[in-house]
Amino acid sequence: MADITLKGNKIHTSGQLPEQGSALKDFTLVKDDLSEKSLADYKGRRIVLNIFPSVDTGVCAASVRKFNQEASALENTVVINVSKDLPFALKRFCAAEGLTNVETLSDFRGSFGADYGVTIEASGMKGLLSRAVIVADENGKVVYTEQVPEITQEPNYEAALAALK
Repeated sequence: MADITLKGNKIHTSGQLPEQGSALKDFTLVKDDLSEKSLADYKGRRIVLNIFPSVDTGVCAASVRKFNQEASALENTVVINVSKDLPFALKRFCAAEGLTNVETLSDFRGSFGADYGVTIEASGMKGLLSRAVIVADENGKVVYTEQVPEITQEPNYEAALAALK
């Protein structure tokens, strides 16, 4: 498990992020129309998994906006925002913000959090996903990971995007 903090208080995740050089694990996540997407739907594309607790918090919203802004310049790359938020909340947020260069998918009925080691195990946020970024190349090989050590901090966008260059 990873030790992270929430406003300075120690909390833990259910495991560790995948190792660089390993293959992304398959996943099934839910779109805003309640249909499902899996890793196979992104075959041959570079993937940025922007993982966070809830789009209804300032830092999470900022990360979605920043990756949306940066995604438009990346060739053959998809940014997938993943949280436990209901698909309806994710759709509402993206519509209100005019975000079109990212996908938002929900793990509300899946095992993504456990499979990727990002489920928060204690605190008032128990069951939500921690803030993390995982980047994979077009072959599904992990080229970058970041478990953000303090949930109230934004990820290192520059390092994540540099892994794709």
